[in-house]
Amino acid sequence: MLLRRAWVFAVALGAAGPVAAQHYQTDFPPEEFKGRWARVFDAIGNEAVAVVQGMPLTNGYQLPRQSNTFYYLCGIETPGSYLLLDGRSRRAVLHLPQRNERLERAEGKVLSAEDAERVKALTGVNEVLSTAAMADRWPLGEGRAGAIYVESAPAEGHSQSRGELQAADAAIAADYWDGGLPRQSRFADLLRVRNPRIAVKDLTPILDGLRSIKSEREIALVRRASQIAGLGLMEAMRSTEPGVLEYQLEAAARYVFLLNGARLDAYRSITASGTDNISNMHYYRNDAELKDGGLVLMDYAPDYRYYVSDIGRVWPVNGGYDAGQRDLLQFVLDYRNATLSRIRPGVRAAEIQAQVRQAMLPLLAGRRFSKPAYEQAARKLLDTGGGAFSHTVGMAVHDVGGYRDAPLRTGQVFSVDPQLWVPEENLYLRYEDTVVVTESGVENFTAFLPSELNDIEKLVREKGIVQTLPARASPAFESLRPAAGHD
Repeated sequence: MLLRRAWVFAVALGAAGPVAAQHYQTDFPPEEFKGRWARVFDAIGNEAVAVVQGMPLTNGYQLPRQSNTFYYLCGIETPGSYLLLDGRSRRAVLHLPQRNERLERAEGKVLSAEDAERVKALTGVNEVLSTAAMADRWPLGEGRAGAIYVESAPAEGHSQSRGELQAADAAIAADYWDGGLPRQSRFADLLRVRNPRIAVKDLTPILDGLRSIKSEREIALVRRASQIAGLGLMEAMRSTEPGVLEYQLEAAARYVFLLNGARLDAYRSITASGTDNISNMHYYRNDAELKDGGLVLMDYAPDYRYYVSDIGRVWPVNGGYDAGQRDLLQFVLDYRNATLSRIRPGVRAAEIQAQVRQAMLPLLAGRRFSKPAYEQAARKLLDTGGGAFSHTVGMAVHDVGGYRDAPLRTGQVFSVDPQLWVPEENLYLRYEDTVVVTESGVENFTAFLPSELNDIEKLVREKGIVQTLPARASPAFESLRPAAGHD
């Protein structure tokens, strides 16, 4: 049974067994990068240059991952690289480190300045030089460029989004015994010092605008990340029963992620059971035991080739919702379905929210909840929207760019995440899916993931990896634990 299920995972996503290590991405051809550069050139004008700094060498044995904007613009993962986009000549120049033979003996070959011809063929850049050569070209001489554009926002890496990075940067800056400036600020300051007569301007809004509309290739990667995420949550549902630990459900989902080629997480797993844990929106300890009669909320997705998803479901530990849970979750589901059915290009999110409220009011009037507090919570969802139109999704789970201040556009990707609170019982319920606006409406990447309550209950009653492939320490291991107070 387990072998058959593993085979289904692979076939469902087109996997064909282990994937050989790649030293360069193959998801985006040079033509796509050239199109992105052209839009940068148009934005900065013909008297300016833009410089994008790649991620530094990793400081541990974690999987190297390039920053999102650098990868978006050239696909190069080599640490310590720089990309120059020259609006004066509309040329792209990559600066790569020289080959580090000692590092390559330990970690394998990566693209370097010595691979210039191959890099030009892979990326479409006009020139490849070493990072050492930057000293010969920089500072830019007076009058040679009207402005230098550089990012003001922190570079997003593995499981990182801008808001969290900015908060961390602010905490470091406020630390009396640290006070360090963010890396992007130091880079901008160096450019100012070394080019004192050239204005340094902000590239971030330009790149945010580009990234806010996904290309077909980007959409395909978000779709694949969403498929893997959905299969992972389904395996967690199957593995649910009283006595299982939250992190064991996380392990079941992550097994599916890895099985299907997603090496990293989009964000840390939220695998919460019981009202206290569930109501902590970004709960991360994941060490509680699942209790009979309780609920599980899982919000978890992979990072698949630099693109992510964001999905969530709430399900019963014992395979059956009680009457109150069923009433509330069904209302959230109805709201979510009414929202999805109205998403289309040319309409503002606020307009859709108003339409959904009017459509749902008769349903609310005809529904009888078991408690007045439940009806009040449902009414508040209609009045506020419950966060149904949530954040953008793409290379980061809280991706850059917005969509709520203007009519929806084809290629915008965001999460639909209606949430319902019952403060009197500390009860928090939600459905979350990642969608893309299409020319004719919307595609829900996780439409295959069970949403109907009966379907979720049925899946929970199956046996999952945690039950069919136990790998827990046996009681015999208890004798190996040190006695209390033993150092």
